[in-house]
Amino acid sequence: MLNGYDINFVNLGIKIQNLKSSISVFGFEIAFYGIIICFGMIAGILMACWNSKRVGDNPDIYIDFAIYGIVFSVIGARLYYVIFSWDFYKDNLWQIFNIRGGGLAIYGGIIAAVITLVVYTKLKKLSFYKMADIGCIGLITGQIIGRWGNFFNCEAFGGYTENIFAMQIRKGLVNSSMLSQELLDNLKVVSGIEYIQVHPTFFYESVWNLGVLVLMLIYLKHKRFDGEILGIYFIGYGLGRLWIEGLRTDQLKLFSTNIAVSQLLSLVLVVTAAITIGLKYKKLNGNRKLHG
Repeated sequence: MLNGYDINFVNLGIKIQNLKSSISVFGFEIAFYGIIICFGMIAGILMACWNSKRVGDNPDIYIDFAIYGIVFSVIGARLYYVIFSWDFYKDNLWQIFNIRGGGLAIYGGIIAAVITLVVYTKLKKLSFYKMADIGCIGLITGQIIGRWGNFFNCEAFGGYTENIFAMQIRKGLVNSSMLSQELLDNLKVVSGIEYIQVHPTFFYESVWNLGVLVLMLIYLKHKRFDGEILGIYFIGYGLGRLWIEGLRTDQLKLFSTNIAVSQLLSLVLVVTAAITIGLKYKKLNGNRKLHG
């Protein structure tokens, strides 16, 4: 049997000999992906609760919402993935329910979370935009952490690169559907083992989201209207995803087109949020002059 490493950040000198994707508890395999996602959810709830106290809200409201938000977000993330991978699932209907086989899309989770919050705030007679400002801080916290689940699954990577963050992955660990022709044309062979060399886009997105989170936390106390932090989230995350999605080899396409659906949605969110914030600022400045 050939020896070698599983992961190698070739320009950083970081090698991982044996990458584990799961742990066994009483004979039951638990994927690190699931563990990391759960940890991200908990961290997101804690972050939302902490910031709710900063603005004088009751954190119990956010904990209560999180119970519904998480359940429907997972359903939404799965539905989004299935819809835009229908060519596979239409002939494998039972696989729709096989979440352990992979296939969750964050944008589906975000859409479901927004819809759930609209319903929740209507029923509880609360402000949607006020809760959304705090909730999206928890959401992006979870995204920062959750992206590292892709690392352990050897997925959500980009095309070939030689930049400082270039990451080699043992080819045998990767789902063949994620292997572009460019990656196959640039295979690296080390000690008889084939490796692909890729952009670690999961890492790019995690770091980008950390920057967006810092911006949101700094700006929270200075926001001028409810919904402004939500708008900053959509612009910040959307811009990052617009760029990073273009690098990935596992893009979900808009049905029969060659358009990456997450790039299109990112563009729509960025433009919509920017216009909305701009119009709101204009209205606030107009009112200030009127009463000044």
